[in-house]
Amino acid sequence: MKILSILLLLSTATAVCAGNIAPDCSFNGKKLYGKVQIVEHFPDFKVQIVNHFPDISVKYVNNFPCKCGEWQIVDHFPDFKVQIVDSGADIKIKKVDFFPGM
Repeated sequence: MKILSILLLLSTATAVCAGNIAPDCSFNGKKLYGKVQIVEHFPDFKVQIVNHFPDISVKYVNNFPCKCGEWQIVDHFPDFKVQIVDSGADIKIKKVDFFPGM
């Protein structure tokens, strides 16, 4: 019982620190790379852009967004939709030019 409590506590702390981003670079079943549409309503998740302590670093690319944190901004046929917010975000991101990912 004691071990189960410790494991539960550790898994909860890890999920909170990582912003609920899975080790396979996904959030709520959606991969965090690919074609992204920025919307005002009905996003898959809400994103806050920060300078410090992001959950994931994001690099905007023009083609082939196939690695964790590489986002190609599109108007049609996105892999997922995000809404940019100032507070209450599901994920905090930092825009980078090099080394995207977690």
